[in-house]
Amino acid sequence: MGETSQTFIDIINWQDWIVIAAYFVIIGAIAWWTGRNQKSTADYFLAGRNVGWFAIGASIFTANIGSEHIVGLAGSGANSGMAMAHMEMHAWVLIVLAYVFVPFYYKAGVYTIPEFLEKRFGSKTRWFLSVVSLVAYVFTKVSVTVYAGAIVFQAFLGDTFGSPDNAFWVGAFTTVILTGIYTVFGGMRAILYTATPQAVILILGSALITYFGLTELGAIKDGFDATISGGWQALIDSAKTKAGDFALWRPLSDPNFPWLAILIASPIIGIWYWCTDQYIVQRTFSAKDLETARKGALFGGILKITPVLIFLIPGMIGWALFDANPGKFALAIEDGAIKGDAVFPMLVTTLLPHWIRGLIVACLLAALMSSLASLFNSSASLFTEDVYKKLVPQKSERHYVNVGRIATVVVVGFGIIWIPVMKRIADGGLYVYLQSVQSYLAPSITAVFLLGVFWSRMNGKAALWGLIAGFAMGMSKLTIQSFFGADPDKMNVPVLAQIGDFNAFYCAGVLFAATIAIIVAISLLTEKPAPEQTRGLTYAWLMADEKARAEVKASWTLTNKLFALIILAGVLGMYLYFSFWL
Repeated sequence: MGETSQTFIDIINWQDWIVIAAYFVIIGAIAWWTGRNQKSTADYFLAGRNVGWFAIGASIFTANIGSEHIVGLAGSGANSGMAMAHMEMHAWVLIVLAYVFVPFYYKAGVYTIPEFLEKRFGSKTRWFLSVVSLVAYVFTKVSVTVYAGAIVFQAFLGDTFGSPDNAFWVGAFTTVILTGIYTVFGGMRAILYTATPQAVILILGSALITYFGLTELGAIKDGFDATISGGWQALIDSAKTKAGDFALWRPLSDPNFPWLAILIASPIIGIWYWCTDQYIVQRTFSAKDLETARKGALFGGILKITPVLIFLIPGMIGWALFDANPGKFALAIEDGAIKGDAVFPMLVTTLLPHWIRGLIVACLLAALMSSLASLFNSSASLFTEDVYKKLVPQKSERHYVNVGRIATVVVVGFGIIWIPVMKRIADGGLYVYLQSVQSYLAPSITAVFLLGVFWSRMNGKAALWGLIAGFAMGMSKLTIQSFFGADPDKMNVPVLAQIGDFNAFYCAGVLFAATIAIIVAISLLTEKPAPEQTRGLTYAWLMADEKARAEVKASWTLTNKLFALIILAGVLGMYLYFSFWL
């Protein structure tokens, strides 16, 4: 089957353009209003530490949801059903962030995650994590986010600028530059307060696709009604014909998503991403008090429950529509599988009425711009606070704010420069390996933070060598995976091929266990940390300090407990339902 020859730009009208223009006006006005007075690094990087829980939670959600989520999850849903749902049901980890980590981060008064490591383990660990994080942000997160967004524009704009390739470049450069401008000017305050309308647009726009998709599916499938419930039953009926491919739990023989590997890797990756990554956690640093910081993290967790329902399921709906009526709902087939990037554009162009199509474009822009803005500001925070201030101390706050703005511009520049390289990597088949990076990067960082908080005996030498060894092992696996393996196009060295083809999720568990072993061994063979290196930074200290324990307990309010219960009920409910839905 071939894709429809119409592009999105051909079938939107003045109503859609009004919605798109309104989106830019709202975002621009908020960025200008909030970015007028940026006098200190606390203002620029942490919004003056005076932000409410709603904005924090919305920002956590929008930072996580990029255009690669919307388009990529739809494609994943069309081809592999619920396989990727495990990675999207990490909302429970935000309870870990709020309950375990936020009290230590907030009471430490830090600007960055590496700064927290310095307080606990010394300056060398801060330097190492800062450099690793900066390199990873620029060459993986920024490039992947920009590339995914450009692919969306390529699919939607088609030949509007002469060719799909031109549309790719126009989309990439336009979004990077526009996002860079409001991030440079507005800082974290602009990011936090633009997150609220962006979160509303993301959820509303994606929910509308789910609604229209289900009602349409119910209408065209014999024996079902054109309602949400009718469409849902029609989707289940269609998915049962591919139950093995669409199931949530895959057998151990599955090469990509065996259930045991998913259970091992999911918490490791989730804790790293949601609890220790500057990109996400920085939002909680901006709260006006500890209770607000915890509530903001939990509200982000409530929003995080939605992606399976509004991003992944539409992909399955797209497959079911294509299966029922391939003439109307046309999709390209490559190597026996639906071309994933085409699913979301197909749903938009065939299902939605005018003005809602414009809302979906705004939805995609919100996803792309919010993720990029968060990346730009987090990278600038890491550079200014963890690198520049160390090298050039005792300058004015205004000076450091300007350095932060310059660092943001530099990150934007690197993102632009890296686009052609990223495009070549993706065209060459290595793009998939970038998705494995988190399985190799997360284990050592997760191990260091968990042991650092819960085991007072752990010292700085163990933390540093745990990070170094874990990072070296992970990057070695990624390198071997890139050049060796069963693929006949790679160099066939049997031992290295086995290492390279070893499932990335199982590997995350191996790396996690190996890092823990290294940390424990070095800690027990070297001196204990001094008391000041654990004061205020470990669970044992918290339990021993009655005043601090009372303060932390008081911040875990009834509302926070209710939010946590909502998250647990939502995640557990989805697991129970989708484990037996086919």
